[in-house]
Amino acid sequence: MVTEMQRVITPKQRMLNAYKGIFSDRFPVAPEFWYFYPAKVLGVSMLEFERELPFWQSLQKTFGKFGTEGWGIVFQDVINEDMKKTVRLDKIDGTRYRETTSAVFRGHEFISTKIFDLYEPSWVEKHMVDSEDELPGCIDMLLSEKNGFDFDGIIKAHTAVGEDYLLEVWMGTPFFDFIAEMIGFEKAIMYFIGEDEEILEGYRDRLIQYQKEFIRKVCRNTPYESFMLGCSYSCNSLIGPSMWRKWDRPYIQAMADEIHKLGKLLHIHFHGRSMETVQDFADMGVDCVCPFERGPGGDVDGLEGLKKVRELLRDKVTMNGNVHTVETLIRGTAEDVKREVREIKEAFAGSARMIIGTGDQVGRETPEENILAMIEEAKK
Repeated sequence: MVTEMQRVITPKQRMLNAYKGIFSDRFPVAPEFWYFYPAKVLGVSMLEFERELPFWQSLQKTFGKFGTEGWGIVFQDVINEDMKKTVRLDKIDGTRYRETTSAVFRGHEFISTKIFDLYEPSWVEKHMVDSEDELPGCIDMLLSEKNGFDFDGIIKAHTAVGEDYLLEVWMGTPFFDFIAEMIGFEKAIMYFIGEDEEILEGYRDRLIQYQKEFIRKVCRNTPYESFMLGCSYSCNSLIGPSMWRKWDRPYIQAMADEIHKLGKLLHIHFHGRSMETVQDFADMGVDCVCPFERGPGGDVDGLEGLKKVRELLRDKVTMNGNVHTVETLIRGTAEDVKREVREIKEAFAGSARMIIGTGDQVGRETPEENILAMIEEAKK
């Protein structure tokens, strides 16, 4: 008799099963195809990839090419009649363009600029807020009670992706990043050191309440199963575990509690060094964490490092990642890649809470044979 498990397990279902700690027919293999490699697969410039193509669709084609599982995100635009937003793109030179965004809210104008390049991912040139005095007004705009959402676009994306991979709703970054993305990393560090803690806690409480309502609206109006919480500067490598625990862990905990209350899943991205906070992930009860990078960027090295991660996660959180994107996938051989995949499988043998992924995004220089070696070894 053919069981339901033997009949069909889709790439999306393998990912969801791993998030829930349920065994599938095999471990999911999900290289983090983010910006570089999808643009290479599609044969487009980074400018066209970032500004003109639907991100979810580019990932769908890339995962399809390699026959892998995977995850990706959709971004939800904000609608507010009190905010007037304009975007202008100007060519700087042969390969670079400057995008200027102006947002006017209650008489205050917030201007940010971003540089796009034909060959590299974009980067922020100027943040929205120039001084701390402008910060309250910008927060009022970003967390306005009048902010609304048209979910039609992300519902269509969910339908179009179907079972091809796990598409998740982007819900931004933790609290430190929320501030830093307005004023820049260096200013944010000084701001958190010098500002009255009651003011910062007030901003964090506002963000928590705003995001909880966003989560509720997504759950009421869309069929999405999982949310994705990102990471810009909020990691051990940049702000350290103490600042992260003080300002970001309570925010992440609040998001996890609300999402789980509504029967959905939470995936967080935590790049860089992570070993000092692995136990926190288990204590918070998030469903999946990536990418558990190897050194020198991360600190989860080899079989022993992976075994320690498993011990600290206590089979409460799914580990996604760990194949080194530079030393192994770009500079290594196919056998080097297979060796790291075998280490991951050995460390998590007997556990359903594992996705074989990469330590952050796959670079465009990565030889295709190394990607195929990773997938082949993972599927054994």
